[in-house]
Amino acid sequence: MSYLIEIATSDFVTTRSAVQGGADRIELCANLAEGGTTASAGMIRQCRESFDVLLYPIIRPRGGDFLYSEEEFQIMLHDVKLSRELGCDGVVIGMLHADGRIDLPRTAKLVEAAYPLGVTFHRAFDRCLDPFAALEELIEVGCERILTSGQKPAAPDGVELIAQLNKVADHRITIMPGSGVRVDNVRQLADQTGCTELHSSLRRKTKSQMDFIHPGFASSEESYMNNAIDAEEVAQLKKALTGQ
Repeated sequence: MSYLIEIATSDFVTTRSAVQGGADRIELCANLAEGGTTASAGMIRQCRESFDVLLYPIIRPRGGDFLYSEEEFQIMLHDVKLSRELGCDGVVIGMLHADGRIDLPRTAKLVEAAYPLGVTFHRAFDRCLDPFAALEELIEVGCERILTSGQKPAAPDGVELIAQLNKVADHRITIMPGSGVRVDNVRQLADQTGCTELHSSLRRKTKSQMDFIHPGFASSEESYMNNAIDAEEVAQLKKALTGQ
């Protein structure tokens, strides 16, 4: 069985650590605390030029829900085209209507704009009304992958639905469990769902290397703690999944 590990990263440093640890694919984000928003053009370019790994920027103009205005949709179109121009391998998107259905017409336009890049539909899927109807729709418009926690906050809680989705998908689209995927459960999730691609962020915090700590902000995590990924933990995740 051939397995693939995707790591969600939040900046250049965490991307570098994920690549060093052996990540097969990167979901490049900003603001992971908000579920991930689109990284800057400079960030995407620098990561593309620096790392020989599959690179999929998330296309999400803000945190919050997945109901987007026309102006926000235009921003997403621009960012999809930019990702294609910068040589990325794919993009990660997700849009809903107010009633919980997939926003299929605009999803199709983003898929078309991304071509020939691959397209992952992200965890907006976990907020949709009917996951099995959504599955068929996303296959129809040409998405290659769905990132899902089985419509639960974490994949271990939604494992039954993930397994059902993977069975119904029947290799027509990849089902990729994500959220709460860790070294101690990644192989069990793969075995229980039959999925061969798994997604994790492995988020950590590390102390700033600043020598001067302003006393007025000494207790401010925002000021003196940075996002981090442990490259060794990524390697352990892969080993736990593949046994190698």
